[in-house]
Amino acid sequence: MVNPTRTYSPQDKALVENAIHLAYQRIFYPIREMTFFSLGDLNREIKKLLERYNALLFQRKSSSRKELFQSVEREYLKTLPDTSYELKDYRRAKVQKMGYVYFSPDRSYYSVPHRYIGKHTQIHYTQKIVEVYYHNERIAIHPRSPSNGMYITEKDHLSSTHKAQSDWSPEYFKNWVRKHGAYVEAFVDALLKASEYPEISYKRSMGVIQLSKDYGSSRLNKACKKAIEHQADSFHVVKNILKNRVEDQLELFDPDASQTHIPDHENIRGSSAYQ
Repeated sequence: MVNPTRTYSPQDKALVENAIHLAYQRIFYPIREMTFFSLGDLNREIKKLLERYNALLFQRKSSSRKELFQSVEREYLKTLPDTSYELKDYRRAKVQKMGYVYFSPDRSYYSVPHRYIGKHTQIHYTQKIVEVYYHNERIAIHPRSPSNGMYITEKDHLSSTHKAQSDWSPEYFKNWVRKHGAYVEAFVDALLKASEYPEISYKRSMGVIQLSKDYGSSRLNKACKKAIEHQADSFHVVKNILKNRVEDQLELFDPDASQTHIPDHENIRGSSAYQ
């Protein structure tokens, strides 16, 4: 851990600078004119001078640095960590309904225990790990994925309703949507093939299936047919078709079409009137 000097306490800096001055005086100065032919010889001489320096008594105390360390500071020492220290960065993220937090640096998703769904968390991350904290308590830890756009899941984090999602696959969704109609099945199949990451297409497919609850299977099947005819493999296209009730119309309005949607009228002048 990096511990900067305390705010409003400039005496901390003075103590550090004085210790450096003494180290130069007791160790560097005596060897400044000596010649060493290996790093090992230099380190052995530094160690000898350091032991002598630590054995010197303080001017205002009846003990040395070594004695003070043995009697006071030694009991507070902790074992060194197994891994090298890494600087941490931080992000904030809300736990999504599926039980994941979005990790923006890698555009990836990491699972957390399902009871934290909807909570705002803080992500601590290094080059190797991703940790998720809620109110300063770590609730999840994952190895950081080297690939972008991945879903990293620990099954124990999922609730009983979410554990089924670990078995999701393209065939699973095709079988699920077949009852809503052939065009719904074809549209979901196109969604599954269009996305680079399967989990993203699964979420979009779930959105299409949810539309059947609001608009019915028959209307959804017609909307998917119209979307396929216009080569629009987007969930939002199907949703807008249903919302605007245009699934039975012969054509969809295309703003990029060359034919204008403004009707002809004698009081409407075209571009030629301004030449």
